[in-house]
Amino acid sequence: MTTLNTELRNFYQARQQDIPAEIREIMHRASQELANSGQADHALAVGAQAPPFSLPSATGHTLSLTSLLAKGPVVLTFYRGAWCPYCNMALRSLQQHHDAITARGAHLVAVSPQIPDESLTLTEKHDLAFDVLSDIGSETARNYGLAFDLPDDLAAVYDKFGFDLQRVNDGHPRTLPLPATYVIDRNGTIRWAFTDTDYTTRAEPTDIVAALDALD
Repeated sequence: MTTLNTELRNFYQARQQDIPAEIREIMHRASQELANSGQADHALAVGAQAPPFSLPSATGHTLSLTSLLAKGPVVLTFYRGAWCPYCNMALRSLQQHHDAITARGAHLVAVSPQIPDESLTLTEKHDLAFDVLSDIGSETARNYGLAFDLPDDLAAVYDKFGFDLQRVNDGHPRTLPLPATYVIDRNGTIRWAFTDTDYTTRAEPTDIVAALDALD
């Protein structure tokens, strides 16, 4: 079976052909600068206590980490937004493994900096069985060591692409989270973690399921 990251890499390579060389150069340079910035070293790692949060969902209710942990382990994944095709592919892959995650007593939640009405398309709201939460201003992402600001030239490219981050991120257009996924046990301890500065790379759902199997 093809892994999620193989699908993401194939999509990335195919998409490069449609992006002008000067824009590819800006995107590549920004990716290298982020990789070299040490930002990934600030992300919370295994053994840390997961910072609490209480965030609104795309379907109109509020969820807290405390309430989720009262029911069992939590799989917490951060993504950039509905405008990001790599994020959408990752969410769809998580949906395909949702039954395996819930069968292990865990609750899956995804967090983005977008306002609730922009976190998902109408179709995705009906198709995804897990909660998608809005971290406006990226305070939760910052508490997990994941928030960073886009450089000016890349922000301008995203504006040119029509992503309109000023609107969908409610006045916080340049701040995004690193792609990250955490498995948090019922005591609030991070037991498995994935972070990467490369937005085209994500946690493999099968690795998440294996991490849940490894919980005491």
